[in-house]
Amino acid sequence: MLRDAYPYYLANDAVFANTDLEVPDKYSGSVATRVAMADTAAIDQAIDWAVKAEKPMATLAPYERQDVLNHCVGRFRDRFDELSEALCIEAGKPIRDARGEVTRLIDTFRVAAEEAVRIDGEVINLEISPRARGYRGFVKRVPVGACSFISPFNFPLNLAAHKVAPAIAAGCPFVLKPASRTPVGALIIAEVLAETDLPKGAFSVLPCHREGADLFTVDDRFKLLSFTGSPEVGWDLKARAGRKKVVLELGGNAACVVDGDADLDDAVERLIFGAFYQSGQSCIGVQRIYGHTSIYGDLRDRLVERTQTLVKGDPRMEDTFIGPMISEGEATRLHDWIRQGVEQGGTLLCGGDRDGAMLDPTLLENVPRGCAVVEEEAFGPVAVLESFDDFGEVLDRVNDSKFGLQAGIFTRDIYKAQKAWDELEVGGVIIGDVPSWRVDNMPYGGVKDSGLGREGIRWAIADMTEERLLAIRTPPG
Repeated sequence: MLRDAYPYYLANDAVFANTDLEVPDKYSGSVATRVAMADTAAIDQAIDWAVKAEKPMATLAPYERQDVLNHCVGRFRDRFDELSEALCIEAGKPIRDARGEVTRLIDTFRVAAEEAVRIDGEVINLEISPRARGYRGFVKRVPVGACSFISPFNFPLNLAAHKVAPAIAAGCPFVLKPASRTPVGALIIAEVLAETDLPKGAFSVLPCHREGADLFTVDDRFKLLSFTGSPEVGWDLKARAGRKKVVLELGGNAACVVDGDADLDDAVERLIFGAFYQSGQSCIGVQRIYGHTSIYGDLRDRLVERTQTLVKGDPRMEDTFIGPMISEGEATRLHDWIRQGVEQGGTLLCGGDRDGAMLDPTLLENVPRGCAVVEEEAFGPVAVLESFDDFGEVLDRVNDSKFGLQAGIFTRDIYKAQKAWDELEVGGVIIGDVPSWRVDNMPYGGVKDSGLGREGIRWAIADMTEERLLAIRTPPG
């Protein structure tokens, strides 16, 4: 069970505030706990402390940063069950998915610990002409300084970790705003960080309402803003962020192509996972499924049959696959999109019913373009099926989206795999699996409305550091 209340963490110290935020159990709706809320004055103080911590953080030896990250790995393992239960309650995530996310939290910090001692430089040959004879160049990477992090509700542990862990590895102090719907996991991460010897001001974790969080975006004391969330919010933040570097992960409308040579038994199981794990609330969740005409009828029938076997209900139960969406409002929105798709000519293959925040896993067929469930990010347990004849043409259909995060291709043809990699306008192409697949050391991010920059520890560290050149002249003689 969750504790009665959690403090926020301001400059490494736990602070209880005069106001608090109720965190409901997303399945029952009852209040599970309360967390302290930060006001503008606390955010301002946290930024001031982060700036003061820039030099102490930068001068930490790589092995000292590694020690901090390794401490976190050990403590997260110690608190594995607590973290899983907290995630299950505050996010409504089925307990098996919650355990999977805690495992990824540990992986992310472990990889960051490894990368902390591999932030290397480069020797550059400057003697490209007689003018540069006798000059040698050296480049090293240094921390950018204080960072602003805003994390989302759907992976409250691991997506916070993808900001926090590389920042520690790079030597950057930070202030983190976790999603107000799911703040507990980030505060537990802060509790563990508070056990370490990080310098004063190295981190603050401050739950607050969006309307009170402008300093996370506009304050010029921050050198970098990393935001994960909706495109509407993300692009607005970028427009107001000023001169700081901005990294955005903004979601998607992921497509998966199943070619005629695919193993349907395997493809169906992976598609079910990709479309419906953690109730579809993933920015790389499978939303559009294209099946070759030679196998389309069989693929559709198997997907419907398998979808109807999924257990929905209390996320604490071991056999639950579909838990609640993050709120009844979000479930209502997506339910309306499903009804619109049917009214506009699509076929409801299965699902489509809603009870509060619980939305049945839903498959639709041949929903026309222009409907939100095809065009926008569904972010819930729904997928739309269509058939195709020509591989090149279906790649054009995948690209016909304002999003471009990841795409999946089930094919055994290496030339088609290469064609997909060459032509798809996405950040990542996954062959033989769904676009929902990710490991935490790979570059992850998108193009178009899916964002800017890349997550993945090594790539995040590159964003959180900058290059410094040293040129040395050797006089002649």
